[in-house]
Amino acid sequence: MFERFTKDAREVVRGAFEHGERAGAQSVGAEYLLLALLDREASRASFALAALGLAERKASVREALAEARRRAGLSRAEADALAGLGIDVSEIVSRVEEAHGVGAMSGDRQDKGWWSGRRSFSRDAKDVLEGALRVALAHRDRHIGDEHLLLALASRPGVPAEVLADHGVTFESLTRVLYGGGEAKAG
Repeated sequence: MFERFTKDAREVVRGAFEHGERAGAQSVGAEYLLLALLDREASRASFALAALGLAERKASVREALAEARRRAGLSRAEADALAGLGIDVSEIVSRVEEAHGVGAMSGDRQDKGWWSGRRSFSRDAKDVLEGALRVALAHRDRHIGDEHLLLALASRPGVPAEVLADHGVTFESLTRVLYGGGEAKAG
């Protein structure tokens, strides 16, 4: 499938692996794809994000992703569902971090030497890559670009889509910017 990726999309994948490596993650999750997309400049995805007003709020997106990692990757919707069962995720995170240090639930390892194998994509990242292919095919695009990765991230449930939506970037608004004449408003 990677032979169908544009140079920009390949750079996003490389960047996601780099983000995962810096974090000490065992696998590359969808949130690392979003972080790599935020790093891009002069690509279709970066222009779409800028058109939706996200260019000046990238730091806020990074902070929101870091906070989700502290919650072991749970989205706010999942944390709210657990709260409905009487489980306070914030309290659990606090207790775990008290005992094991800040970020203990994130799965990120500070002792980076422990991992000797090659990182692979997590299930959610694989779903995003497959979704990018579907998005490209739906728009009759011959190649998978970074904009298709962004659309796939925004279209599936999970932390990346939730964080993007909190910042006014939805699948619908991205589609309008990328394919509908470029006129869209955030939110």
